[in-house]
Order: sequence, then structure tokens, then C-alpha cells
Amino acid sequence: FIFSYLVMTVPSDYITSREEEKIRITEVFHKNIYLYRRFKNISYMALKRFGVSLEDNLLESLDQYVNENGFANRSQAIRFLIEKNVAEKKWQCNHIVAGTIIIMYDQVRKEIASRITAIQQGYQDVILSSSQYYVNRNFCLHIVTVMGTASRLTELADKLTTIKGIKHGKLVMSRAD
Repeated sequence: FIFSYLVMTVPSDYITSREEEKIRITEVFHKNIYLYRRFKNISYMALKRFGVSLEDNLLESLDQYVNENGFANRSQAIRFLIEKNVAEKKWQCNHIVAGTIIIMYDQVRKEIASRITAIQQGYQDVILSSSQYYVNRNFCLHIVTVMGTASRLTELADKLTTIKGIKHGKLVMSRAD
């Protein structure tokens, strides 16, 4: 897509011969590859693939967990469970903590905003503030500032970040006592 777009933008009066045309297309192609690689490295976190072997009943449990929590696929569910486990180990001591829950979602899907609001209603005791920022035409950045016990904040973050359609969600905490 990018290659063809850049080639089409080359004015025809710049190309005087077939050989010059080949050289220009090659230059555009190499520049485009450079830009693509640079953009790719900045914009996306690299994912590593690996195989997992599970017994039938454990795989059925994973599939049920994926469906119940609205994950797009098994990989997203496994990633979430690993991140959750790491966070829980860090916060096993149930100190009073303060932090933020950051959520990025597609603002066109109105049901996501209403689901966020419904969940937040049950956690008014720990929510200090809640703000939305429209990043662009498609995405909304929702930031919830929280303070309470680590387990309560983790519970809230888990409910918010597993809403179907959430592109990214993260809880960041720091001790406040």
C-alpha cells in the first residue's frame, strides 16, 4: 500500500527514460522500507510466538474464560492472566495505594463507555476522578485516578480492562501509606 502510494506520487516529467524510472522506483522502495521498519518499531511492541500444550479440560476452561471475559482470542487471555499474576505478586501485601487505570478504546462503540460507567458506579469508594480524552476520530483515552487497598484497585482494573472492545488497559499503583 505505502509503496504504491509513493510511486504514484512521482511526477511523470521527472522520469525521462525507462532506466531512470527503475532507479527512481528502487529509491522510493528502499526509502519506504526504511520508514516502514522505523514506524513499526516505534508504534508496536514486538510479540513472540510460542506453543502451549494443554489437556482437553484445561483448554475448555481457557476457552470458557475467553468467552466469559470477552477476550478477542486465547493469546489475549493468556497475556492478561500472566500480567495479572505478576501484579498480584507485587501487591500481595494489601497496603493503601494510589494509582491510575488507563484504558484506550474505540469511541464509536458507545456500549463500551456505558459499560465503563456502570462498573465505576460500584467503585465510588476508591475512584477519585475519571476523565476522557478523545485522542483522534476513533480512539478515546479514559483515565481513572484511584486510591484504596491494592486488591480493590486490582479488582476494579480487571473489570475495566476486560470489557470487550478495550484496545489497551493498565493499572499503575504506588504505595500511599
